[in-house]
Amino acid sequence: MKRLLTIAGSDCSGGAGIQADLKTFSALGTFGMSVIVSVVAENTSRVVSVQNIDNQIIKDQIMCIYEDIGTDAVKIGMLGSKDIMLQVKQSLLEYRPKNIVLDPVMYAKNGYPLMDVENIETLITELVPICDVLTPNIPEAEHISGMKIETEEDMMEAAKIIYKMGVKNVLIKGGHSKGDATDILYDGKEFYRYTTKRVHTKNTHGTGCTLSSAIATFLAKGESISDAIKHAKEYVTMAIENSLEIGKGNGPTNHFYGLYKKAGIL
Repeated sequence: MKRLLTIAGSDCSGGAGIQADLKTFSALGTFGMSVIVSVVAENTSRVVSVQNIDNQIIKDQIMCIYEDIGTDAVKIGMLGSKDIMLQVKQSLLEYRPKNIVLDPVMYAKNGYPLMDVENIETLITELVPICDVLTPNIPEAEHISGMKIETEEDMMEAAKIIYKMGVKNVLIKGGHSKGDATDILYDGKEFYRYTTKRVHTKNTHGTGCTLSSAIATFLAKGESISDAIKHAKEYVTMAIENSLEIGKGNGPTNHFYGLYKKAGIL
């Protein structure tokens, strides 16, 4: 069984962050592990508070994974401070895992900032160059590239700028654009477009976490980057189409819908 690790923040309401990552790993038939770097008190409507974990505990968590189990892929999500970013980088350089997917989480679904703007430069210079895939949405890609993105051509240009920062593959997600949901991958040589019909629902809490975790999972299984993204996008689209009416705000996606349907539970 493939071993997947998520390094991210914890969402107590279960829709995003560590919880969404572990659900994705399990739904796709892999063994999920976690390193919690922040505890986020949130629900489907709002973020109340965030507490970052001590760096030594972050370091120890990562060490415990690699001294015993190891990984086939790593997904990195919310990193709430420069110190956390530097610690995660140091640990990953020590253990040299394959298939690192970085989801540069900057805002919660309701717009609450989960990363200070001044930390973006640290993310760019310290973490982006050691990753295999970067998965920003359009607002995140604008912050990282320093340009406004309004069209698919803009997405392609931003992907080129971000690629030059050292990452091997850039996937800019089009969920914030109008019309169909088109994501664009740039691998340094070619562009790939992934388009699915937009699902009209407010229940999209944790979709970015889920997509990046699914990409890491399919990479761990040996798929090419283009196939991993294709299959990850199919998975997250299924989860959104069958999203759950839970909570008063942006509800969660349904990570296990495919398994439940196959088992005859639905």
